[in-house]
Amino acid sequence: MELATTLKGQTVQNKVREIGINPGYWYPVYWADQLKVGQVVPVTLWQQSIAVYRDVGGKPHALENACPHKGVELHKGQVQDDRLVCPYHGWEFNSAGECVNIPYFPSDQKLPCANARSYPTEERYGMIWVFPGDPALVPLRQIPEVPEYADSDCLMIPITGIFNAHFSISNENTMDVFHGFLHKNLQGWFDPALLNLQQTDDSVQADYRVSYRGTLIKFLGLSADDNGVTTRTVSIHYQYPHYHSTMEGVSSLYLMRLPVGPNETRSFTLLFLPKVRLPAWVQNLVKPILIPLVRRFLFMRFLEQDIEMMESEQRIFRQDPQRRYVEVNPAILALQRVLVRQYEQFVQQSSQLEHPSQLEHRYTETETQPFKESFVATASE
Repeated sequence: MELATTLKGQTVQNKVREIGINPGYWYPVYWADQLKVGQVVPVTLWQQSIAVYRDVGGKPHALENACPHKGVELHKGQVQDDRLVCPYHGWEFNSAGECVNIPYFPSDQKLPCANARSYPTEERYGMIWVFPGDPALVPLRQIPEVPEYADSDCLMIPITGIFNAHFSISNENTMDVFHGFLHKNLQGWFDPALLNLQQTDDSVQADYRVSYRGTLIKFLGLSADDNGVTTRTVSIHYQYPHYHSTMEGVSSLYLMRLPVGPNETRSFTLLFLPKVRLPAWVQNLVKPILIPLVRRFLFMRFLEQDIEMMESEQRIFRQDPQRRYVEVNPAILALQRVLVRQYEQFVQQSSQLEHPSQLEHRYTETETQPFKESFVATASE
């Protein structure tokens, strides 16, 4: 690779470790089957604490995890019908974040204009999704399509990943097929070659040729040559801010990213093995055994090695943010440019507007009028 490209990679890499997200996209925050009716849980989406709850009708909602009255965390409250009730004074907020009841106000007392920020929320592909950006952008942004999800005969394995690292580090790990050396004791891939690379303002598509040998190819049902080696094309498509990766004729992997903060990233992953096709009634019998086995002994063993490297990379960067690096994979450089560009576009677009995460609670003298004298008198008796 030319020196100019390498030096450019060094500059971008340092910058990409300090950026935030573009909030104008859908992000997964919780597994849908883990959020029960009437339950409220706290989640964090790029340093924003959010209370996610499922109302009595089964619909999920998301509010800023801070009561506009005293700032108490709303996830410590309870769900009542479609409302979230603050645990401190019992103020009730509907799914739009509007205060609809204060239990100690007389029935004819005007409620204060005290709104908790609400977030567009969807339940799809077994996940709860939240849109943290400008709600006006929701019609323009789509949750990534997962067509395999509707195929009941295709084995699906949900996987949770938690990394103590910036989201750029975890995203680079997924794009980087040249680290098969790390997994050599697991009979991972070898002899990788980058075949094709395409980049747009919000995506990177990279195709690699990789080779496998050993028990892994037998488990995946791959044919091998006389030397016990099989070669496949791995296609990795990053469409900001999520991934879809496929191995030719073998698997389809969706990695939906949740950037928690500068030092933590989570991944909601769906692994599909199309070649493991079983009738639905058979899958219902073997899934409780097969899914944990594949997750633990096939996927997690690789992921745990990746996590160790990603977290090591994060620690070294935090110790010396000015350290220079040499990147030689064009796909990583392309990915870094997309990440930086997306953040800079958001900053530029919002520079003349109020930041979407900053809400002003404006009260007029009328809206914050004291309790009626009759109420005060009653309370003092």
